[in-house]
Amino acid sequence: MRIVSLLPSATEIVYAIGLGDELVGVTHECDYPPEAVGKPVVTRSVHGLASGSSRDVHRLVTAAVHGGSSLYALDEAALAAAEPDLILTQESCRVCAVSYREVSAVAHAIDAAITVISLEPTSIEGVFNTITTVGAMTEAEDAAVDLVESLRERLGAVEQKVQARRDAGGRSPRVVGLEWLDPPFASGHWVPEQIRRAGGWELLGSDGDRSSRTSWDAIAEVDPEMLLLMPCGLHLAETQLEWARTRRPPGFAEYTAVRRGQVFALDGSAYFSRPGPRVIDGIELLAEIFDPDAFVDVAPFGSWTPVEP
Repeated sequence: MRIVSLLPSATEIVYAIGLGDELVGVTHECDYPPEAVGKPVVTRSVHGLASGSSRDVHRLVTAAVHGGSSLYALDEAALAAAEPDLILTQESCRVCAVSYREVSAVAHAIDAAITVISLEPTSIEGVFNTITTVGAMTEAEDAAVDLVESLRERLGAVEQKVQARRDAGGRSPRVVGLEWLDPPFASGHWVPEQIRRAGGWELLGSDGDRSSRTSWDAIAEVDPEMLLLMPCGLHLAETQLEWARTRRPPGFAEYTAVRRGQVFALDGSAYFSRPGPRVIDGIELLAEIFDPDAFVDVAPFGSWTPVEP
């Protein structure tokens, strides 16, 4: 089967179930696993987002939402040259991916026999279902089921330690996870669930909902004990750079998280933005931050770091 992935998360799933050799096209953002980097690229950024600040990117996204456009363009010639049998994409976010309607129309024009599948998880269980869906569509059901079972085992191991801590009288740290910095956005989709399963208490984000714009006043009002910086699409070094140029609000030094030195930069792109196998790595990462005595060296190397307030 010839597979084109229009989502970094789908690319990771395809490789994780052993079908990397069947992947014939990816997006310009597909950077994991490393083998994906050499695959033919069938999308491009319209505005060169990589060089923009959080505020600049937010303006572009807002304009795209109001204008009904996307920040990414499909290379129709490259897609046709890939000769796909299956295209993996999404429907809900027309800004952060080529629109499902456009992909379907182009695919139909190339060959009416091409199958286009929309992957739309909003929870950890939804991520597991997505993996098994890709397995079913690619005749790799056994590998997909094995992968999901191994992810469930890892998740269960984290949750057992978290529950043991609670049973012993431990309390969950009060946390705010930010999926964007300027302006600040509270976490959404599967991220609040990641925080909860890792042993934290997310104060502003809601399970299954989209990430939502908040304010520094709202963050000050809930006064988290930990502040997690996990901007969507940014790796750790990019998160650190963006935080360094983010203006601190008045009174920021008085936040409990700041006074206690509990502000952390995370690799948002790898472990929180992409609904693929590495969401479990993200839970392990968070568990290490929340309870470093119980979770020693379980986070991926270079996935998080404390930052100066």
